Amino acid sequence: MYDIIGDIHGHAGPLKRLLDRLGYRETNGVWRHSHRTALFLGDYIDRGPEQVEVVRVVRAMVDAGSALAIMGNHEFNAVAWATPHPSHPGEHLRPHTAKNRHQHHAFLEQVGEGSPLHQEVIDWCRTLPLYLDLPELRAVHACWHPVHITTLSRELDDRQRLPADAWGRAATEGNALFDAVETTLKGQEIELPDGAGFHDKDGHHRRHVRTRWWQSTPATYRSVALIPDSARATVPSQPLPDGLLPGYQGDKPVFVGHYWLSGTPAPLSERVACLDYSIAARLGGRLAAYRWDGRHPLHAGAFEWVTHD
Repeated sequence: MYDIIGDIHGHAGPLKRLLDRLGYRETNGVWRHSHRTALFLGDYIDRGPEQVEVVRVVRAMVDAGSALAIMGNHEFNAVAWATPHPSHPGEHLRPHTAKNRHQHHAFLEQVGEGSPLHQEVIDWCRTLPLYLDLPELRAVHACWHPVHITTLSRELDDRQRLPADAWGRAATEGNALFDAVETTLKGQEIELPDGAGFHDKDGHHRRHVRTRWWQSTPATYRSVALIPDSARATVPSQPLPDGLLPGYQGDKPVFVGHYWLSGTPAPLSERVACLDYSIAARLGGRLAAYRWDGRHPLHAGAFEWVTHD
């Protein structure tokens, strides 16, 4: 049985309290449960105050066999930031722009950019699978899209990890592997029709929206847009073209993080649950877990969570 845990973002205190709540106990630096396994959905780093400790806890559990862990978009970005670009000397796979550095600043400050610790964490991030397709369930950071999962299955090694020679293509826009990684780790985005757009929480005008990819069609652009409710009226209500959403009708549940949800944790559908309830937001944020017990459909009673002290 699995305890699936959402985005942690450097908040080691809430992580340890959640593990304790779930019945895990720390022995010799490793959190273990007598008969359950933790499954972490990515985004261990960036934002929070204890990023090195979060990595230590998760890594120790994985090494001891008491947890599984997959890659989030923040781990992918961290590797790309630290990896020299193979075709452009002096540059990196993730450009060192002011915007990108600002997003990654807390991590770089805590590990010491270019230090042995920094390299050690990056090396560990490279070992993380991009998804897990287990006999009982599936786990992916943002989106289970069959077309992109098929692309990844041809590129990844036998443990669903990106090989060293694939990182350049995975970080190069216009490549099929780039598209597959973007969607899998960051979610499906679609362009709005007829010049429509909206302003995000930072005031930037956007022409693309992230979707509720698990939703079945027929649907409209407005109904599938993952945007603040205050901006929803600006999105057209016209129907989506057939085949644009992958939907999810799989025979086993899929668990995701990434989406910065709020409110009381509950499944997104009978087969899809998100475990990211914005612990990094501090005010009102929760670190959530789903206690998988084999029951179908997914149900709200299986969620557990902690808040900040």
